[in-house]
Amino acid sequence: MEVKIGVQHVNRELVLESEQSPDEVQAQVSDALSGKSNLLELTDDKGRRILVPADRLAYVEIGEVSIRKVGFGAI
Repeated sequence: MEVKIGVQHVNRELVLESEQSPDEVQAQVSDALSGKSNLLELTDDKGRRILVPADRLAYVEIGEVSIRKVGFGAI
């Protein structure tokens, strides 16, 4: 699953692929935004941990990984 995180005052968004379910990611985002946790902590598919301060979150987009097509058009 692909997760895009927008951080305030940062030009680029963080993009990671995670093996967590969308519900797990949503629960972690909700905990961070409600004040239960000061950090949004996610783990990508390679085991790296991404930490974002909850007060700096601009948006979080949760979606399926898109398969990149190769070529110039449909045949």
